[in-house]
Amino acid sequence: MPVGDFRFIALDVETACGDAASICQIGIACVAADNRIETYSTLVNPGTRFDPFNTRLHGIGPGHVRDAPRFAEVLADLLPLLSRHCLVQHSGFDSRAIAAACAGCGIEVPALRWSDSVRIARRAWPELKGNGGHGLGNLRKVLGLTFDHHDAGEDARAAALVVLHAEAHLRMPFEVLIGREARHPEA
Repeated sequence: MPVGDFRFIALDVETACGDAASICQIGIACVAADNRIETYSTLVNPGTRFDPFNTRLHGIGPGHVRDAPRFAEVLADLLPLLSRHCLVQHSGFDSRAIAAACAGCGIEVPALRWSDSVRIARRAWPELKGNGGHGLGNLRKVLGLTFDHHDAGEDARAAALVVLHAEAHLRMPFEVLIGREARHPEA
């Protein structure tokens, strides 16, 4: 797992089924001061069913997570790192999934600072609205990104790259790009 201080951390989750709490993989991409990206991902045993649709999407099934840690254990390991940094998610799903998984485990939702790389991408490339949109699939083509979509670590890295490209395109540092957006999910 990455250690140290980073400019920001992008986070992505994959779920086992339509229930947002069914996290089966968490990935993070930690952006260093020199913009190097260190990624980390771990499988999570969601303790629930896997829908065929989800398994086809990300390739993770019950056999992959049989011996993986449960969400509460993974969160406890990641929390010291995550709580010190602003987190980037690509849409609001990841923070909702973390909150749902916490509720499912009966643990308090941690007060994390979230920003959204979709909003950042909309600011940087408004012309994509109605022209493929700001999803990772279209941004991959437009920005020339290379990543394996629907792998939590890879999608986290892609979200981090979107932010780095937006910083360069708009000539604005991350802190300015997110402005007052970095917030706790309940705010």
